[in-house]
Amino acid sequence: MSEAADERPGDAPAPMSAEKTPVRGPAELVLVSAIARRFYLDGRSKIEIGEEFGLSRFKVARALETARESGIVRIDIRLPTRLDAELSDRLRDTFGLRRAIVVAAAEDPAHTRQQLGTVAADLLGEIVTPDDVLGLAWGRTLQVMGAELTRLPRCTTVQLNGVLSARTDGAGSVETVRRAAQLSGGPAYPVYAPLILPDAATAATLRADPGIAAAFAHFDRLTTAVVAIGGWDEHSSTVYQSIDPALRERCAALGVRAEMSAQLFDADGAQVRTELDDRVLSVSAAQLRRVPEVVAVAGGEHKTEAIAVMLRTGLISTLVTDSAVARGLLD
Repeated sequence: MSEAADERPGDAPAPMSAEKTPVRGPAELVLVSAIARRFYLDGRSKIEIGEEFGLSRFKVARALETARESGIVRIDIRLPTRLDAELSDRLRDTFGLRRAIVVAAAEDPAHTRQQLGTVAADLLGEIVTPDDVLGLAWGRTLQVMGAELTRLPRCTTVQLNGVLSARTDGAGSVETVRRAAQLSGGPAYPVYAPLILPDAATAATLRADPGIAAAFAHFDRLTTAVVAIGGWDEHSSTVYQSIDPALRERCAALGVRAEMSAQLFDADGAQVRTELDDRVLSVSAAQLRRVPEVVAVAGGEHKTEAIAVMLRTGLISTLVTDSAVARGLLD
């Protein structure tokens, strides 16, 4: 880009056809390339580059524009193949979320679950700050997340609900809390008790247990909570599977379409109150609503409706899901 080619005050602009691209000589192209290398690769400012080449900041900016227009510089925004940036952005904007992170759906549900858990683990390492109070719920994907955690700042880790003792992997939530605490070096408050109790009296007795009470006392101090989402059928909800058929039918009759930490919701996202509320050891929807950051990790097309329901509740600030669910939600 020669000095003679630059416009000066009072000069008439050189005539140029709008349909033709100006011919640029080799000297100009070499100069433009050098400026582009210093700006994009070396991280130097336009002022620094201008001082080196004896150009104004304005002329450096014009050279960088020329570099892009002529193809000398090509800007290509890429994410790891497992992340879908476009769907993530559309989902965040459509539902007013703080963050939406969409991973590519796989044919094998187990592979999708692994992807979701891995990304969720990376996310926690990114957003959790020192002295946070981190709450972790139960879920198969959250168990993967716990296993994939590699870094956390020092924080307090709290289990958000009891375990599903009828399942062989029911201790997963306890292990996830313990692993998170081990990584962070902060205190842990696990809940060594079932999620669902046979009656309200037994649940009340367990809530008074010193260890469980200590965990519950932190629910009002949570700064970040990580939860799973279930539908209301045998394929989408472990809570559904863990209660008797009569209660399942009563809940369905009341319009239950989704659950999160054993809190039930109808199609409009309104909470549905049932006898189950007094029988579970879990953080409440009201407590989750006061948490500054609620991260929901859920995937699989069969959960699309349930995830849509939970988005209507306004409880979720960040959603980690897969591309099949994201397209279903946007459609």
